[in-house]
Amino acid sequence: MTWPRTRATRLVRLLALFCAYAAVAMLFGTGRVAAQYVPYFPTPQPLVDRMLEMAEVKESDFLIDLGCGDGRIPVTAAQRYGATGLGVDFEAQRIVEANENAKKAGVVDKVTFRKEDLFETDISSASVLTLYLSLSINIKLRPRILEAMKPGARVLSNDFNMGDWLPDRTERISGRVVYLWIVPAKVAGNWQLTYEGP
Repeated sequence: MTWPRTRATRLVRLLALFCAYAAVAMLFGTGRVAAQYVPYFPTPQPLVDRMLEMAEVKESDFLIDLGCGDGRIPVTAAQRYGATGLGVDFEAQRIVEANENAKKAGVVDKVTFRKEDLFETDISSASVLTLYLSLSINIKLRPRILEAMKPGARVLSNDFNMGDWLPDRTERISGRVVYLWIVPAKVAGNWQLTYEGP
């Protein structure tokens, strides 16, 4: 059976459009998936070391790394400081690499890695939170950080700030910028102060 050229052309175009739409839907599914996907660029080890020094990581800390890649930040925190940690990443291959690195470093009893949506990760127990994501994701995470994390918890981000939440400290290391924030106490609301004195 031979269809007229115009009808065949129209069907090919419709099929191409449908395939393109399906590909976009598969890649991005929801706005949240699209928003959290960032290209993987490992944080150089000297930068990892300095980030942990800036956060003054110690044995009692629980560190969560959102977008953990090969797990080098939680692994280093466990190996050098005895801290416990959790790393989450959207890509399964990164989790495989992170678990291999934890095994090589002998810290599998101190760190856990999960393939997980970082917007659903419970960060309330973290005393240190590390990020190497993007400006837009940092800004979307900011309300959760301020609401869920305890006052005094430290947040570090490689290269990307938090918009109008100004960092407590900034360092430039080998052409990269590291931002450090200390989660403040919750002071929003109405306050009444009474002062009796001269």
